[in-house]
Amino acid sequence: MKLSLKGRINRTLKTSASYFFLVFLAFLCLFVFYALLNNSTRYNADIRREFTLIPGKAFAYNFRNLRKMDFIPIFRGLFNSFIIASSVAVLSSYFSALTAYGIHMYNFRLRKFAYVFILLLMMVPTQLAAAGFVKMMYDWKLTDSFLPLIVPSVSSPIIFFFMKKYLEANLPFEIVESGRIDGASELRIFHQIILPIMKPALAVQAIFAFVSSWNNFFIPALLLSSRSKQTVPIMIGLLRSMDDRTDLGMIYMMILFGVIPPVIIYLFLSRFIIRGVTFGSVKG
Repeated sequence: MKLSLKGRINRTLKTSASYFFLVFLAFLCLFVFYALLNNSTRYNADIRREFTLIPGKAFAYNFRNLRKMDFIPIFRGLFNSFIIASSVAVLSSYFSALTAYGIHMYNFRLRKFAYVFILLLMMVPTQLAAAGFVKMMYDWKLTDSFLPLIVPSVSSPIIFFFMKKYLEANLPFEIVESGRIDGASELRIFHQIILPIMKPALAVQAIFAFVSSWNNFFIPALLLSSRSKQTVPIMIGLLRSMDDRTDLGMIYMMILFGVIPPVIIYLFLSRFIIRGVTFGSVKG
């Protein structure tokens, strides 16, 4: 009796410690967003003086000042970033799932070589190939265009690896075989059977791809030169590169505009993740 009571006490303590740790992490994450929102409502002098938890009254003032900056077309930048990031999320998730399905389901001669080759590509840093990629875009006269930022996302080794492992754990071969017996084509099987099964994985990777593309500064800064083609990270960099008289209120306002779309995308796609996890638990 004493051992069982001691075990229950230990389990309660471990559970309480786990919940306390998770609540603490959630507080840290939410506090960062609150600090960002709070500083966007304060004047530049107040931000430089001290930090306070009390919001200011300069939200409209900072927004007006930001709109007055001719070289910072904020809404155009938000639109550009959304077009690029959403295209990258859709293309990288879809074609990575298609590639993973092909290598997982079909037994062809160079199957293992293709799988290992794609995994090796994961080890190549993006910055290592940046110089050659930028030179190639200049030679092809594709600079100051969204195409070099969108089309290469079709090849995403990291997302492919995640999709491959997800299929190995969740896709029975019998489902595909039953579709073939019923006379369905391979593309129809993929679109009507495989993609619905992969919704949680697609949602997770779409979120990661969207956020990664949205926050990408390095390659867009090298390729985009027109003011009308600038993305949000480039605009934030332009604001931060000003002299010591830079208005911090405007910078926090611009960062706030840059944070809101990824949060909305996460809230929209998270329901597919939860639905997939619930479906999997009920099925199990």
